[in-house]
Amino acid sequence: MHMKKELFGKTKSEKEIYRYWLENSKGMRAGIINYGAVLVNLFVPDKNGNIADVVLGFDTLEPYFDNGSFFGAVIGPNANRVGGAAFTLDGQRYQLDVNDGANNLHSHIDLGYHKRVWEVAEEEEGIRLFLEDQDGSMGFPGNKKIQVTYYLTEENELKIQYEAYSDKNTIINLTNHTYFNLAGHDKGQICDHVLELKASAYTPVTSSLIPVGEIASVKGTPFDFLKAKRVGDEIDADDAQLKMAGGYDHNWVIDGESGTIRQFATVTEPVSGRCLKAYTDLPGVQFYAGNFIGRQTGKNGTVYDVRSGLCLETQYFPDTANKPAFPKAVFGPDKSYKSTTIYKFCL
Repeated sequence: MHMKKELFGKTKSEKEIYRYWLENSKGMRAGIINYGAVLVNLFVPDKNGNIADVVLGFDTLEPYFDNGSFFGAVIGPNANRVGGAAFTLDGQRYQLDVNDGANNLHSHIDLGYHKRVWEVAEEEEGIRLFLEDQDGSMGFPGNKKIQVTYYLTEENELKIQYEAYSDKNTIINLTNHTYFNLAGHDKGQICDHVLELKASAYTPVTSSLIPVGEIASVKGTPFDFLKAKRVGDEIDADDAQLKMAGGYDHNWVIDGESGTIRQFATVTEPVSGRCLKAYTDLPGVQFYAGNFIGRQTGKNGTVYDVRSGLCLETQYFPDTANKPAFPKAVFGPDKSYKSTTIYKFCL
């Protein structure tokens, strides 16, 4: 694996931000910046050997200061939504930022890890990014140490490993918010992508996209991707859950044993022939079809809009802190957080 580093821009406080390029011998290249630990670029060959960037993002640093769609960013300390923007842990109530109706989304829009400058250490096959977060930051307890490591392997895997340590029990639920378009980031909507999800259940939501607390079967619903189908086949179906979210923006319960790395998704794009197989040891994945991407200019002057990319955000379930039946994302002095997600490309 080859690595190089280049200046990507400067923050408003004049701190230099770098893009780190990881490259394997198969033609894959990944560009990661230490602002938000963002995956800016991912170049992947198609069935004819033509290489294209298959993730949405920006050419310069400045648009990432806003990045309302969270393109490519690491989200933390808690990804997804918390109902009522509050939770109770060990008998104490913690108030979070109210930033999504009456709820909390992705911890904090301005102070979350997607807006932080990370320190970087180069690894043998990748880069390790790390930061420290103080007790009470964004409303979450515990002094936390966070590490995210990106690897690019000779097997065409982009592997993301997460670690976190806290001196108090707290909620830790990290994810990566990359939007994939396997035809190329500049090729329009992803409705013709074909998706298979190894997930027999999902978590239905209220009108504010907070899970109701139920784990429901996908059988007989538009949420059944156990057999591969086009993303667009049922995305606009006459279904209350889809109408509330403008399409797919839900958590699926991944089949198999949580804590073990298993394949949970296969995405193919028929024209290019690109195929993405996704693996994780986490219990859930938020499949988001880009329903709320605002019209904006991305890389190479490309105009991104609704459904220009799809996300497979591995995670503990949304609002897990307030849902007794959901897997717990509580970590602290006696239990550190570790997880792995792998996006493997094949033709």
